[in-house]
Amino acid sequence: MSNIMPDPWFEPLDEFDVLMSQNQMPHISAFTSLYDEAYELLLATRPDGFEPEEIGELAFEALPEAEKATAMQELFYTYWSGRELDRQAIARYEAQGGAR
Repeated sequence: MSNIMPDPWFEPLDEFDVLMSQNQMPHISAFTSLYDEAYELLLATRPDGFEPEEIGELAFEALPEAEKATAMQELFYTYWSGRELDRQAIARYEAQGGAR
């Protein structure tokens, strides 16, 4: 038998909390939502094409000022993640005998 007293502030996790704690749901930020909207807008209005940077610029401009710092952090992390994935892919390629 346990001598640990129950915590009166503890509330059991509901189904939503369990799903979120298992990281099964993607994180949707204001920037992510606006980025998706900007992408759809550009696809509809510019069927001949556009530069990827234009998507981010439209989304960032549409953000409320209070959300811009968080979006910049998200962009910095995404850039870093992409570079890390590239480095890992190059290392795997070279480890398998590939030349740069």
